[in-house]
Amino acid sequence: MNGIKSKQYMNDSHTNSTDYLGKTITIQIDRQLGSKHPKHNFIYKLNYGFVPNTVAPDGEELDAYLLGVDIPVETYTGRCIAVIHRTNDDDDKLVVAPEGKEFSDDDIRALTHFQEQFFKSEIVR
Repeated sequence: MNGIKSKQYMNDSHTNSTDYLGKTITIQIDRQLGSKHPKHNFIYKLNYGFVPNTVAPDGEELDAYLLGVDIPVETYTGRCIAVIHRTNDDDDKLVVAPEGKEFSDDDIRALTHFQEQFFKSEIVR
């Protein structure tokens, strides 16, 4: 690459999303189930938030979808079951679920489609 590092590797202070796979983590929910996105015209079909005290490549905290919880919550402690790695954006998303609850890749795609439909991605386990 002619000595030029890709944007993904230029800042070593970014949190590596795959480090969370299989771990129990607490997420802060700033977009609760049923709330409306502040800029775009869609409703959150699940709780969506972030891992406090992390830094993703986009400069914000590392984002997380919460699956399997059908009421709005403000915080949640669950297990990271997957990462949605966006291949055309530098903003990976953790997929968090209640302990012992599993979701297939097809389930994850269907549940996050309302927002992920605008991006190309792969699911990492």
